[in-house]
Amino acid sequence: MTHSTPPTPFPKWNPDHAASLDAPGLLLYRSNLLGSDLRITNYGGGNTSAKIVQKDPLTGKDVWVLWVKGSGGDVGSMKLDGFSTLYMDKLDALQGLYRGPEHEDEMVAYLPHCTFNLNPRAASIDTPLHAYLPFAHVDHMHPDSVIAIAAMANSEALTQKIFDGTVGWLPWRKPGFELGLMLQRYQAAHPTQRGLVLAGHGLFTWGDDAQSCYENTVGVIEHAQNWLAQERAARKAVSFGGVARQSLSASEQDATLARVLPVLRGLASKSGHKLLHVDRQATVMEFVNSRDLAALAALGTSCPDHFLRTKIRPMIVEEVVYALEGQALAQALEAKLVAYRADYVAYYERCKHANSPAVRDANPVIILLPGIGMVSIAKDKATARIAGEFYVNAINVMRDANAVDTYVGLPEQEAFNIEYWLLEEAKLQRMPKAKPLVGKVALVTGGAGGIGRAIVERQLQEGVCAVLLDIDAPALESTVAELSKKYGKDVVRGVVCDVTSEDSVMAAYAKATLEFGGIDILVSNAGIASAAPIEDTSLALWNRNQSILATGYFLVGREAFRLMKAQAVGGAMVFIASKNGMIASNQAVAYCAAKAAEIQLSRSFALEGAPLGIRSNVVNPDAVIRGSKIWTGSWSQERAAANKVSEEQLEAFYRDRSMLKRSVFPEDIAEATYFMAADHLSAKSTGNILNVDAGNLAAFTR
Repeated sequence: MTHSTPPTPFPKWNPDHAASLDAPGLLLYRSNLLGSDLRITNYGGGNTSAKIVQKDPLTGKDVWVLWVKGSGGDVGSMKLDGFSTLYMDKLDALQGLYRGPEHEDEMVAYLPHCTFNLNPRAASIDTPLHAYLPFAHVDHMHPDSVIAIAAMANSEALTQKIFDGTVGWLPWRKPGFELGLMLQRYQAAHPTQRGLVLAGHGLFTWGDDAQSCYENTVGVIEHAQNWLAQERAARKAVSFGGVARQSLSASEQDATLARVLPVLRGLASKSGHKLLHVDRQATVMEFVNSRDLAALAALGTSCPDHFLRTKIRPMIVEEVVYALEGQALAQALEAKLVAYRADYVAYYERCKHANSPAVRDANPVIILLPGIGMVSIAKDKATARIAGEFYVNAINVMRDANAVDTYVGLPEQEAFNIEYWLLEEAKLQRMPKAKPLVGKVALVTGGAGGIGRAIVERQLQEGVCAVLLDIDAPALESTVAELSKKYGKDVVRGVVCDVTSEDSVMAAYAKATLEFGGIDILVSNAGIASAAPIEDTSLALWNRNQSILATGYFLVGREAFRLMKAQAVGGAMVFIASKNGMIASNQAVAYCAAKAAEIQLSRSFALEGAPLGIRSNVVNPDAVIRGSKIWTGSWSQERAAANKVSEEQLEAFYRDRSMLKRSVFPEDIAEATYFMAADHLSAKSTGNILNVDAGNLAAFTR
């Protein structure tokens, strides 16, 4: 006899912790607890509220204040400043100003007039939905289980059956003032119900205190989950019509994605650089390998939260396309994208209104590859990842809805009205301007060293996604952890790599491609330093310098060149060489020769890359002592001896020999590298050398 694994319980309310919190703290605790479990609501989805008595800062009198999650943010990670606060009496007064459904959008402009205590957090469009329900605590969640019920053809009857009449149902209506009044009227007519299912949207639940509200919410969701599971088992339901094909092996998937993603990314980035995210979890694989894939994908998503992030429907790339290579692959993918864009523009033309915003980027957000998985694409990594997560929600909804009834997406016109809603457009227009390197990927060798880390951090500040390559695994791990904590887990990756090994370099680029879809910036920075008189320079020392500083730079440059060529959107390569590549230093023949090779390599890449829009430039540092790892070994002793000074005097020695009498730091190299890497700063520079040495006449390039 087999036993199924019991479902993971929902997070439990902690009464001891709750007892220590004030009313706003209880709301925050409830919100974070709800958002901690993606079965309850998706990232950024849903909102929570509490009606709290507070002192009016002007009159000193007690007034009712609505605390409600404001526009944007995520209930799972929000803080107290994520809530809007509004006077309840003023919100109630808005009902007297309402001119009817045709004018409901104008009510949004009144919400700032209801602000309590000058709270700068903008109120969301869902504010009336919370305000006009007569409960102290209200939750609005987007659980897959309830959205599956809300997206069934017979949603109303099934809601009545599943919850024995304890949960109500309302037909689809876009969020806004009218829906708030619909909830108010429905609840008044059904005062004993514990919640409401909104067709094609989500769930509203409530309670008289924070704990009862939380437990009611998870109770309704748990009941929906259990009912669906029991019904699927009783029907012996087959997901998505059954299996149409098997997945490729993991190695075949990786190899195919490494070949396909740069081409796909480049084609979709013609109107602006984008990043990719790959998802091959079991739920995705079950869907992309199913018989009903094409039919269900064409129906589009149901919940507004889903299609606002995923577009109304995905693009499917069949194996006959992704099995191609080279120019044939590029042509076939371009044909798929052209067809998708034409279909999207036709959807826009069919549904647009006289005052609709202009059509937006018509490229797909979700791309499904049978046998491989799902790729999501957006202007930044987090948005691409989250879009993929939302489409997984949509997959869950389609699976459960079709198993019990018939899945229905939102009508096309309703979907358009949400996607091109003037209020949504205004929200997009308020977003801050993107940083200059958003959408771009930088690969930096020697990324865990002092100069490498400074280079990475400077570019992270400008929005880049960074792949750090380093042979020092512990240093790489700690550097990636620190940068991820500072800049976010989505934007930093580390790959242990030996730049002298062709296999290691090629594997590193494949991993970078699987993470982000390709690269746009190469900073070849991995380095060593050595010193010895010519007669004492062993062949081993010579070969070590050549293998790391010449062969290594060739290998990482060649793979970057291949990848950039496949993407066909240009690129930037920056070689961190040295003043020693321009003028010889005493007792450093192996190092100087290898650094000179780096400079010539960069010029070769510049020459062949120019027709492809691939720029290649050199940054020449000198005497970067503080923060540079090469000075932690024998190099410091060797250079001190060669220059007849003590190690303690080295920094002053190098500073004083410069024309500007200034020390050079890793941050100075990072700034120069950023300039050469950034198209908006140096788009017309290639084949150049930028000295960062505080001035050295002998190293002048001309």
